[in-house]
Amino acid sequence: MTDSSRSRTWALAALTATQLMVILDGTIVNVALPTIRADLGFSGTGLAWVVNAFFVAFALLLLPAGRLSDLVGARRVFLAGLAVFTAASALCGIAPGPELLVGARFLQGVGGALASAVVLGMIARLFDDDERRRTQAFGLLAFVGAAGASIGVVAGGLLVDLASWRLVFLVNLPIGLLTFLVALRHLDPARSTRGSGAGTSGLVPAALFRARRFLVANGVLLTMTMAGFSFQFLSALYLQDVLGLDPMETGLSYLPVTLAIAVSSLVLSGRLAERYGAARVLVAGLVLFVGGLLLLARTPVEGSFWTDVAPAFAIMGTGFGLAMPQVTTLAMADAPTEHSGAASGFVTTTQQVGGVVGLAVVSVVADGAGLGAGLLVAAAVLAAGATLATTLLGTGPGGGLVADEQTAAPTLERC
Repeated sequence: MTDSSRSRTWALAALTATQLMVILDGTIVNVALPTIRADLGFSGTGLAWVVNAFFVAFALLLLPAGRLSDLVGARRVFLAGLAVFTAASALCGIAPGPELLVGARFLQGVGGALASAVVLGMIARLFDDDERRRTQAFGLLAFVGAAGASIGVVAGGLLVDLASWRLVFLVNLPIGLLTFLVALRHLDPARSTRGSGAGTSGLVPAALFRARRFLVANGVLLTMTMAGFSFQFLSALYLQDVLGLDPMETGLSYLPVTLAIAVSSLVLSGRLAERYGAARVLVAGLVLFVGGLLLLARTPVEGSFWTDVAPAFAIMGTGFGLAMPQVTTLAMADAPTEHSGAASGFVTTTQQVGGVVGLAVVSVVADGAGLGAGLLVAAAVLAAGATLATTLLGTGPGGGLVADEQTAAPTLERC
């Protein structure tokens, strides 16, 4: 491995470690909420803001953070976000009362948004001369995103049981400091400079709305996150309310889907895309994802985890792991280089919006018609996404391979 290759590997490690920390902090605190309420004297409504303060700040700042990176440089925005997130984590861990904890959680959301908004764009530039490694990097990011929620439930339970709820936040301090030092050394400023579109007004440059494949890929991604968040919410209810599993057992129950995502996103997705084209792999993955949702929707009340749930989890995990790296690749490849920060923030915002809308819809359906009906709605939404994804298919050899290369090449040359 050359020095340049080694440095880029370390840079990728810093980016993915930060993304994992941010994702974990969105879920790990849930397990600690009862202990936090008892220790700091939160009211019922006040306790919800321990969660909401993070997500409100995170959601509001994703687009501005992405746009800011095009103006001042992605590296600066990322390092600032990581520093704010790490410092805010320390404040959360030492908070003596409800007000400071909620305020520090808001700051965590600010730092998380600044750092996360630019990750996709930085990865795209980091491997702008190596399509295979870029796809592998997006696969790793997909795995981190999908596995983060499950890891958060398990890790949160262990930290609270073995030590204190404060360790849920303080654990970010050494990890954040180490990651900051690695990023400071290995993130190349030359690959994170500001774009030439600095004078463009608005949070979302008009050029992104003229990039057809970027918009289509974001539309597909919206349906994927709507279905994915719905699946996590509804399956957790089934595992606990119907099968009677505790939170720790519920977290461990997601190992089949996590392992399936690991294999398909880190090993299979990129290799299949090289042979058949990114669009074909995306569509195939979405079809598997839909099939897994339909299989889970028919799970009986008296069902068994290993015979009724685990197979559906494995199919969904495989489909998601195949599709997620490719939808990200297609979106970022069609975004103009000078607007890569705004594009990265837009893609991340799409995921957040999809999650919120998906949960809002399926929770109402599930409450009125049952968990199975909620899963069927999620499957229908994802099927619409799969249909939309077919418009990305090319007509050249390999069923999309040639078309994908022709679309990506001009973007890569501009890097």
